[in-house]
Amino acid sequence: MAGSSDWAKVDACELCAADRFTHWYSEDDVCWVADCEACSVPMVVWNGHGTEPPAAVVEHCLDALTIAADARFGAGNWTIDRQMRQVPEHFHAHARDADWWQLRMQRPLSRYTGVGSDRVTH
Repeated sequence: MAGSSDWAKVDACELCAADRFTHWYSEDDVCWVADCEACSVPMVVWNGHGTEPPAAVVEHCLDALTIAADARFGAGNWTIDRQMRQVPEHFHAHARDADWWQLRMQRPLSRYTGVGSDRVTH
């Protein structure tokens, strides 16, 4: 996407750092998709830093999240949660399956071994 190399990163931002310690689904010059460390569901993160990326970037990010969520939960078995709770200063969104809220405390974090499991890091 135009201008993607100009998007600023912030040294103190954990999402800008993009450390790989959960399952990663994909990445490109616009965003990356990995299991959220806090809630163990697919999460898309914009490669730029800020809360309001351009509309085309948001669309690209949500398309990437859709691919990962469909692979993880099955098409139509999840919803997008765009509430940025723990890192409110950096655009990201989660894909939550229908049972996420009920199973949250029972599900082991970041142990998904499905599609692309060779990219899992612990």
